[in-house]
Amino acid sequence: MRKLNLLFMVIVGVLFSTMTVLAQAPAAADHAADGLKAIAAGVGFAIAVVGGAIGQSRIGAAACEGAARNPGAAAKIQTMMILGLALIESLVLFALLVVFAKV
Repeated sequence: MRKLNLLFMVIVGVLFSTMTVLAQAPAAADHAADGLKAIAAGVGFAIAVVGGAIGQSRIGAAACEGAARNPGAAAKIQTMMILGLALIESLVLFALLVVFAKV
């Protein structure tokens, strides 16, 4: 768990270092920041996708376990699972929209 926390902090530190590039006013002749913006947007979207995938997998596993423990409630569990998956997917699509708006 300690290594996972350290990895998370390193990723956050890298993302914070790219924030200064996105905060600068665009210069007319300086196109060097365009590549850095694209890299930062790609890394940010990758983190959003990984988080969404982990969330969806945990919801699917919990729904399967709940339906296996109580088959009578499988229909309600499936409905709640589909709602949760749709909300998570909408957040990932929102992150994609933000990436395209910023780049």
